[in-house]
Parts: sequence; C-alpha cells; structure tokens
Amino acid sequence: METLVLSTAPGRGAKIAGWVLSGLLIAFLVFDGAIKLVPLQVVLDTMAPLGYAPDVATARVLGILTLACTILYAIPRTSVLGAILLTGYLGGAMATHFRIGNPVPTHTLFGLYLGVIAWGGLYLRYPWLRRIIPIKL
Repeated sequence: METLVLSTAPGRGAKIAGWVLSGLLIAFLVFDGAIKLVPLQVVLDTMAPLGYAPDVATARVLGILTLACTILYAIPRTSVLGAILLTGYLGGAMATHFRIGNPVPTHTLFGLYLGVIAWGGLYLRYPWLRRIIPIKL
C-alpha cells in the first residue's frame, strides 16, 4: 500500500482554498461577535438556557472575546495565536452545549467544525505548518 504525503509547499489552489476557508470563518465570527455587541434579543434569549446570565454586559463580553480572537486570526502575523485562542473559546462553547445535553452533531460539535475550518485554512496556506504537522493519507 502506498502512502500519500501532502507536500509541504502548498500550491496556488491550496492557498486560495485556505484563504476562502479562513474568510468564511472570519465572516461568520464577525457576525456572531457583532450580534452579541448590539446585542440582539435572540442572543439574550438563548443565553439563559446555556447557563449564562441573560444580560447585555455578559453578551457584550462574549462578543468582545469573539471579535478579539477573530481579529488576531485575520491578521496573518498573528493568525496562529488567533487560531489557538479560538480553539479554546470554541472548546468552551462545546463544553457548554455538552453540559446541558444539546444534540451532539448539530450543537455540541459545531465548535469542532469551526476549529477544523480555522486550522484547515492555516494548514492550506502555510508550508511551515505542514512541516510541523505532516498529514499522511
């Protein structure tokens, strides 16, 4: 059986795909953070069942955290730090959904899906990340 190793030098298509993944994630997280800053009533209504105080201050803190991590992720020089911070933030969201018994594929693992998109976007763009984490298919 032959082992296929991904090249450490991403091609043009991989870089474009990486930027598209990262761009989609950034757009989603900016929207998510922004609706928490306003905050929309739907945000406040969904906070109490998750175990958070349904008040404007709590929603805004969560919005600021989301936007701060997303901004770090969006800047190429700090994108890995942003991805690390987003991974922690999304892990907390997953734990919250798991704790209250939300459906696993749609709610609990949603943070995992976003994390895979975040790291996948970086992996497709950065050759040094491919060298650190080689994926053998």
